[in-house]
Amino acid sequence: MPIRILSASDVQAALPMPKAIEAMQHAYGQLSAGKAVAPPRQHIFTDQGVTLIMPAYLPQRSDFAIKVVAVYDDNPNLGLPRITATVLVLDPATGTPKAFMDGTSLTAIRTGAGGGVAADLLARKDANTVGLFGAGVQARAQLQAVMAVRDIACVNLISRTQASAQQLAAEISEWTDAPEVNLVSTSQEVVAEADIVLCATTSATPLFDGNALRPGMHITAVGTFVPEKREVDTTTIRRADRIVVDSREACLEEAGDIIIPNAHIDAEIGEIVNGDKPGRQLDDEITFFKSVGVAVQDAVAGAAVLAAAEAKELGTLVEMA
Repeated sequence: MPIRILSASDVQAALPMPKAIEAMQHAYGQLSAGKAVAPPRQHIFTDQGVTLIMPAYLPQRSDFAIKVVAVYDDNPNLGLPRITATVLVLDPATGTPKAFMDGTSLTAIRTGAGGGVAADLLARKDANTVGLFGAGVQARAQLQAVMAVRDIACVNLISRTQASAQQLAAEISEWTDAPEVNLVSTSQEVVAEADIVLCATTSATPLFDGNALRPGMHITAVGTFVPEKREVDTTTIRRADRIVVDSREACLEEAGDIIIPNAHIDAEIGEIVNGDKPGRQLDDEITFFKSVGVAVQDAVAGAAVLAAAEAKELGTLVEMA
């Protein structure tokens, strides 16, 4: 029984952002239609950290996977990443494992792609300026996804450290159709001219003053996934005309951005994908999308990676029996 082992570079080669966005549309649509088996993620705490178990099965395309994510804050002191993840893709007909892949890169791509789906459905069609909070892996992925659905000309970027902001700006300059990148020093400068604001940080407190928002803006927040932390303030939530989430159940349990201000959720993004709820209706609406990440994203993304890897002969086949 062979299993395909896929590294981070294999995953990245197999799942370009446009393909990932298409995959996330399917994942969200199936979740909101009640056509996915996706139990709440399990949290297993040890003395040093927490491990999350995230299984999902989508019968329509036979997508079946389990992701294991570990968050250990002291790992950097040991020369290890703070967050690690792996994904096991299974055959639903037999229960046998088909692939074992790097989950960190998969998570970055699928989370970014989820933001791309939201921007495509909720941002103004003429949106061309991004305000970006963060300069880590997820900030990159969120920006790449938005660039896949909108013609972005300018990015106003702020990060906790100037070095990380400079590194990301240099990287962006090498991208195809690279936008102009301005490194700014205040949250006001990030938000002031933005059509789309992307929040991809580990901040426990709001990143900007919601009074700075202008009509017609879209905000995506993906950085926090615990009830006591939030990247946006209550003013932002109160001013938003539409509040959209990846999963009502998950966000009402885990998203401080939603829980703390007791936000009213207008729709799941999958309901908009399915045509059950409208996307942006007016140019002057302020829209907000909150994602905590759901296991259906990993199952669909993992299946897409495996299919491409088989076609391209990526990874290493290991005989398990």
